[in-house]
Amino acid sequence: MAGSRRAARVGSAVSGSSAAIAFLVAIVTNYVTAQPPKWAENTVLVWSVFAGLAIASLGLFFWERRLAAEAPDGGVRPVPLGRIAVGGHSKNPPAVSAPVRGRAAELERIGSLVRGSGGGMVVVSGAGGLGKTTLAAQAAAQARAEGRGVVWILWRDDPDQLGQDLAQAAHILGLPESRLEEARTGRVSLVDAVWEHLATVTGWLIVVDNVDTPTRVGPGSGPLAAYRGWLRPHGGGVLLVTSRDTSRQTWGPDAELIHLKPLPDDAGGVVLLDAAPHAGTENEAKALAARLGGLPLGLNAAGTYLSVPTSRHRTFTAYQHALEAEFTDLLGAEHPAAATDPAVARRVVRHTWDLSLNQLDQDGYTLARPVLQLLALLEPAPVPRTLVTPELVTDATGLPATAATVDAALAGLHQYGLLHTPETDGSEPGSPAVSRLQLHPLVREVTAHTLTRPEPTTAWLTALDEHLTRAVNMVAGLPGRTGWPTARLLGSHLPAHLDRNTPHNFTTARDTLADLAETLTNAGAVSEELLLRRRLLDAETDQFGPDHPDTLGSRNNLANALHGLGEHQQAADLHQQTLTDRERFLGPDHPETLGSRHNVANSLDHLGEHRQAADLHRQVIADRERVLGPDHP
Repeated sequence: MAGSRRAARVGSAVSGSSAAIAFLVAIVTNYVTAQPPKWAENTVLVWSVFAGLAIASLGLFFWERRLAAEAPDGGVRPVPLGRIAVGGHSKNPPAVSAPVRGRAAELERIGSLVRGSGGGMVVVSGAGGLGKTTLAAQAAAQARAEGRGVVWILWRDDPDQLGQDLAQAAHILGLPESRLEEARTGRVSLVDAVWEHLATVTGWLIVVDNVDTPTRVGPGSGPLAAYRGWLRPHGGGVLLVTSRDTSRQTWGPDAELIHLKPLPDDAGGVVLLDAAPHAGTENEAKALAARLGGLPLGLNAAGTYLSVPTSRHRTFTAYQHALEAEFTDLLGAEHPAAATDPAVARRVVRHTWDLSLNQLDQDGYTLARPVLQLLALLEPAPVPRTLVTPELVTDATGLPATAATVDAALAGLHQYGLLHTPETDGSEPGSPAVSRLQLHPLVREVTAHTLTRPEPTTAWLTALDEHLTRAVNMVAGLPGRTGWPTARLLGSHLPAHLDRNTPHNFTTARDTLADLAETLTNAGAVSEELLLRRRLLDAETDQFGPDHPDTLGSRNNLANALHGLGEHQQAADLHQQTLTDRERFLGPDHPETLGSRHNVANSLDHLGEHRQAADLHRQVIADRERVLGPDHP
């Protein structure tokens, strides 16, 4: 009602000023062309009347302008629509240059909506580089091939431009010029005129591409999910939006969300073979696709490189090997125009995620970029959420952090598809669930290779190692099964921790790995334990030599882990080697030598050599009674 009253005031101002001006013109005309009345011979009176009418007209005119400027967002105001009839930028979808692989299910979901009678809004969302625009372009091509009306709009971070574009789309789909004229003069809201018409027309597909700042869509400041703005699910056709924002809260309950994931290895391999059919076999293409994490942007970059005859690396295998030494040159290269041109940034692997990080920073998520960089310094494996504390962020980056700001940073990264949170799950029945964080492997690798210079990694890694040690100490000290799920997640990140601390802080780092390995033994997490046992043995062999007591102890522990995995022959061989070395360096009656002899007997038993195992166990019993006494545990 308030908006209606304000619109009425604006309308009356328009009428008043127009009438006053018309009256003034009529008097002047009559005064000049007709026989003036008696009172008109008084020139002072006449010009005073003229001046008063002119001042009143100007006052009404400026009052009208002020009321129009003060009209609320929900009110109706005149809209400049001069460009509608002639059009702005092209409304045709971009051509799809290669077959779209691995997206059949998503295309069918969109196609079924377009072919249906209900209409609605579909949001194709996900991180940069997943091929959202390509999927939308393919859906548009299919809809056009079926005879549908298709209009393509590129979001330019400008709600007024979006209004112009949607009005033009509606005009293309039959919105009459008279209705546009009503919007021009302010007799009707343009957004309502557009959507009232689109609700009456069926069989169309309108794509609004790259809506990465949905809070700016407008008109007005209301939430997009209220469906009172430019993007609504209420048309007779389908509105398809692409965006990096994956949040249901952003798009509302009536939008159909399609959250894109990386391509599976087989589909990624076909993408590479499409681009470079002579670069290798199907299996070699699948292996490279897996190395690139199934990210379409990375696959396209690799395929384009391999298809150029002058490239140094011409096969999938050669390119994959080259990534280890030349990653920055092949996939992390700078592009001079990417910093100022988002269209360029979207096509370059090095820059594509900067767009999301810049937007998060503008939205107030100031820790999003440093938290992403910190996670990129860890291994390409899930990270326990409990590791990413405000203390870690502050110690590493020097930036002030609280639990709330770290939570906000992680939520923002998740919302823009840069951070994945796998299903929380206790690894064993009765174990508590633990939250996990994981980066896409290519997001992690590009971020790690392109940290802001000068590189912050020395201070950051020092803080990271200190907090990894604290985390291991915490889970090792927890009672029962409480710390087991977190211990399993930490296991993948500890070998690199040992590498970074060798040789200057070797003993402390070695003890940290040994403590975690013991916790993993108790948890029955043999695969994770084996990773640490192998790394410990290699490190101690390098540091102390193959015959050092600590090295022999690590070899014994590795053999036990192999036994837990069912690798009984490998375990038996390693136990026999350890027994021989301990007999030579510690003597046949040393307690650790007796322990190795006991383990060899166990290995023989698991290999089916039960008689030999029984004889050796009898020998161990006799030796222990003689050396330790009959009542020793």
